[in-house]
Amino acid sequence: MDNYERLAQAFVGLVDTLVDDYDVIELAQQLIDSSMVLLPISAAGILIGDVHGDLHVLASSSEETRLLELLQLEAGQGPCLLAYRTAEQVIVDDLDSDQQRWPAFAKRAAEYHYRSVCALPLRLREERVGALNLFRDEPGGLAAVDVAVGQALADVATIGILLQRVLTRAELISQQLQMALNTRVVVEQAKGVLAERGNIDMDQAFALLRSYARRSRQRLADVAHDVVEQGDTTAILSAK
Repeated sequence: MDNYERLAQAFVGLVDTLVDDYDVIELAQQLIDSSMVLLPISAAGILIGDVHGDLHVLASSSEETRLLELLQLEAGQGPCLLAYRTAEQVIVDDLDSDQQRWPAFAKRAAEYHYRSVCALPLRLREERVGALNLFRDEPGGLAAVDVAVGQALADVATIGILLQRVLTRAELISQQLQMALNTRVVVEQAKGVLAERGNIDMDQAFALLRSYARRSRQRLADVAHDVVEQGDTTAILSAK
């Protein structure tokens, strides 16, 4: 299989993960696997930001790589963090000659025999979601074409991660809407119970229901649920 076929297969594999209810972890691991196959690297890792902007290790090619990524998070510095914060590529051709920049990271990388690193941001326009770290066991940066391939893979993964976040938000909004609709049904039922027992109209019943909820510092939905389920309306109707 030539390089073109491998590249095409990698992108098809990434796109195949972008289906309904897909797994972001699997998408990230697919990105790692594709990077390892297509690029002249020894290891790879991904850091992802949560909704608060805090970074976490999402995927790695080895336990050593995972630990190196965790070291960056603990130290609060490193090429991957810089790529995430700036949304720019961070390329270090020789970690041995650049030890002062990130001493803890450089020392641990040397222990794992990593000599150079290329950190690529996972970003789409102004949106940043994480960064992809590509490690080599020899000094010298990746060729421009390899950096371009790595960034393209990272961009596809970024789109997938952002899509998942949009779908999650949409699902949450849908759930909240459904909960509101369900609550409204219970409130209407409670109004009916109060109207019948108090011999009042529905507007008065609703006013009494709201007033009691405020006085007792309860949610309207909870008061309505108690009326429907338990049937005790004495305290509410006493204010009539």
